[in-house]
Amino acid sequence: MCCSCFVRLLCLAGALLFCRLSFGDDPNQAERLRRFNDAKFGMFIHWGPYSLASVEASWPIMEPAQWNISEADYRALPKRFNPVKYDPEAWVQLARDAGQRYMVFTSKHHDGFCMFDSMYTDYKITKTPYGKDVVAALAAAAREAKMPLGFYYSPPDMNHPGFRDTSKPSRTNWRGEPARPEWPLYLDYMELQLRELLTRYGDLFLIWFDGLGQQEKYAGARFHKLIHEMQPFAIINNRIGLTGDYVTPEQRLPKGIPVKGANVGATDPADKGLSAAAPRPEEFQPWETCMTINETWGYNKNDTKYKSKTDLIRALIDAASKGGNFLLNVGPTPEGTIQPEFEERLRGIGQWLKTNGEAIYGTTYGPLQDLPFGRTTSKGKTIYLHVFDWPGASMELTGLNARVRNVRALSGGAALKYAQTGDKLVISTDGATPDPDATVLAIETR
Repeated sequence: MCCSCFVRLLCLAGALLFCRLSFGDDPNQAERLRRFNDAKFGMFIHWGPYSLASVEASWPIMEPAQWNISEADYRALPKRFNPVKYDPEAWVQLARDAGQRYMVFTSKHHDGFCMFDSMYTDYKITKTPYGKDVVAALAAAAREAKMPLGFYYSPPDMNHPGFRDTSKPSRTNWRGEPARPEWPLYLDYMELQLRELLTRYGDLFLIWFDGLGQQEKYAGARFHKLIHEMQPFAIINNRIGLTGDYVTPEQRLPKGIPVKGANVGATDPADKGLSAAAPRPEEFQPWETCMTINETWGYNKNDTKYKSKTDLIRALIDAASKGGNFLLNVGPTPEGTIQPEFEERLRGIGQWLKTNGEAIYGTTYGPLQDLPFGRTTSKGKTIYLHVFDWPGASMELTGLNARVRNVRALSGGAALKYAQTGDKLVISTDGATPDPDATVLAIETR
């Protein structure tokens, strides 16, 4: 941080006012949860100067052993960052073509580099050869297309002298040093930057924190209050020491439906508090998984381990079948484009959703969990059966405690014959065309 920015921060920090809203009564939570739960499918974007080196954001300076770049070289990358092919309208259109209903952009990652024109640091996009606020351009494009937009914001900041002693290598103290007297100044810096994000770029869909470990040191209640005051319909995730509106497993899908009080960690597969059957609505814990198309978040020209379109569609279905959202990541290139392998898969998902979207958007967890051949979602009195493995002439469901009045295939709309005895439903597949990704049948009940 430059000296002038540091002095400016000192002057402004003392003038901050804090909202005194009560958390016990939040009249806007139901509406923001409804919008979030209905959306189901979003685009995550990890982008910054690190794309020049085909490395992940921040981790090369935090845990450098596995990365072939020094901290000095990593920190010098902004001097060369000039994404002249950046086209935010094309990004938004790609998300629309993919059937994604919201976007989440990394405004600042753990390295502290800001992809927006913050007043409180010179470590930012407008000090690169590109020189323009990419967040402002994306926000304008999203607003024009009526695409909900949210921001990832990292509470850790390797570049700020209040977060850690920056005279030392980041690998020695990247978890932050809250015992130092400078720590309150760092929290003020966070507030100033969040105020910028919350006031400059229009209505926000969400704020996506990523606090790593020991998140209580970030005084999360302070920032929840700030967001509720300035963007009352922005949903908040669980990575700043509080549960927030929703929980966020990462790179995986939970094995059951999260319920209130569930421990669904970011990367720990040993989840606790999952239900193997459909819970009562008031017990459900809203959640979202974030996942990459290959194995890395940022652009990496060497990572060609791409998930197939079918695997990604079925991951989306699996998330929806447990009531969750699916936030699928892209890492744009240093020039500002999205690589063709990502585009191909996203457009393929979008084509599937054009036919089958009613079985995803606005749905919740299905009444039958972990079927051997597929998944279920539900909406009102309709149960959607997503068939992964085509069973042949008929398929049998057991445990359906509702009377069926009609079964139809979403592709083609053909009505299918069925027979129901007690809680057992047998559906004839005659008239339905199998889809290699997933075939969806709508089971309409009384």
